[in-house]
Amino acid sequence: MLNPERIELVRLRLGLTKSGFAKALGIDRKTVQRFEAGTHELSQNSVDNLIKISGYPQKFFESGKIDYPNSEAVSFRSLRSLTATSRNAALAAGALAFELDDWINERFELPDHSLPQLDNHTPTEAAIALRTHWGIGERPIGNMINMLESHGVRVFSLSEGTRHLDAYSFWRNDKPYVFLNTMKTPEHSRFDGAHELGHLVLHRHGGPSHRNAEDQANAFASAFLMPIADVKARLPFVHGLNDLIRGKKRWKVSTAALAYTLHKQGVISDWHYRGYCIELNKLGRTKEPHGIESETSQVWQKILTDLWREGVTITHIADALKIPEHELSNLLFGIAAAPNTQEKQKPNSLKLVE
Repeated sequence: MLNPERIELVRLRLGLTKSGFAKALGIDRKTVQRFEAGTHELSQNSVDNLIKISGYPQKFFESGKIDYPNSEAVSFRSLRSLTATSRNAALAAGALAFELDDWINERFELPDHSLPQLDNHTPTEAAIALRTHWGIGERPIGNMINMLESHGVRVFSLSEGTRHLDAYSFWRNDKPYVFLNTMKTPEHSRFDGAHELGHLVLHRHGGPSHRNAEDQANAFASAFLMPIADVKARLPFVHGLNDLIRGKKRWKVSTAALAYTLHKQGVISDWHYRGYCIELNKLGRTKEPHGIESETSQVWQKILTDLWREGVTITHIADALKIPEHELSNLLFGIAAAPNTQEKQKPNSLKLVE
């Protein structure tokens, strides 16, 4: 028997309305509605069309209940401009990530999280407190994804073809999750990771609906990636845009983010800040001067390499979970488990060191 919940998930992943979905299956919308209500079964011809357009095997639709992220507890970056279709597709990706994460947790021991709850702090205080808690002082964050993973955050990627979806985060069974859209610049993605970290430590109990939640997460991300004392020590004066472009390399942030921080701290005047923004806008939002390399997951690389040694490829995982391989690849930063035969990893025990 087909599970309507799983068919709905695939519809959301395809970005289809019920009417568009019905048309793709060669049936009418009322048939889809009756099926989702549990009062009607799909014909085998409709199922065959479903398999053809989705790439999902029939066994996926015959499996049991699927766990979705709690939409009320999910923090979405760029929420204002995010369409319902993109939002639902991203949440459906989260449900697939749960399937994968649960499968992995049966085979590997991943780090427990070490995220204190700092909701009684200001964003800047929280960033300082977390850096102190993690013992990283004021030094720049070398790799934001690895930093998150080393402290027990489950980090997945999203390959959603929209500029309006940056990232989202939430808690599930006392585990923190972050999803990052890989379509963004590496600098943008690093800031998104820090932004979502801010939500995790500041808004776990208050939820993302908190009126100032997005502003607070932005302020946290700025302070976490660019500690004020370090920024002022390295850039006490700014004589032109080139100073910002050279300086941003230390903190691996966008030129715009660094300019904003320095302006807020009074290092850059209002007049100069407006001028820098105009110059940066001419370059476009999709291109960063002297851009950095994209970050990827160390945890997933280690896991997939370890599985590869046991003869388990991402194709085998996809078959076990009954999920198309491309969906898993989209969640795992496109890592194809290229083996590093010189790296020796203890089976079923992963530990990250930043």
